Amino acid sequence: METVISDLVERFERGKLSRRQLIGGLTALAGTAAATRAGAQQTPFSSTRIDHVSIQVTDMPRSIAFYRDVFGLEILNEDVENRIVRMGTTSVLVSLHAKEPTGIVDHFAISIENFDQEAVTRTLLEEHGLTAQQNLDYGFYVRDPEGIPVQIMRT
Repeated sequence: METVISDLVERFERGKLSRRQLIGGLTALAGTAAATRAGAQQTPFSSTRIDHVSIQVTDMPRSIAFYRDVFGLEILNEDVENRIVRMGTTSVLVSLHAKEPTGIVDHFAISIENFDQEAVTRTLLEEHGLTAQQNLDYGFYVRDPEGIPVQIMRT
């Protein structure tokens, strides 16, 4: 937006825009910015990033080697009992889970700001008719319209 404002002012100063056109342009920008903010405030959560993707694998050592050798990811932690290896650089990017059915992305996680599980649960139920659930595989999650589990996490 700063670039557009700068361009308007520059065009005004060079005589390419009248005062009326400058004010009209700035007013339109202000209205657009207000509408954008209002639209952004209508969503219940502020998503910040994809946190990780979880993949069900047949051969854990082979999958670990692939993500290590091709993408430079390291094992950040392991849940040996549940056959889960979490890999990344500074945070988990890929979670490998040795279980059937294999070869699928079983869920992905989205981080949200100011995560409060109780408040999120109320919002999901009241505003969107979704049922939040929790289990070992997906953590705290909802299902998208296609039935894919979307884990919700703290940023």
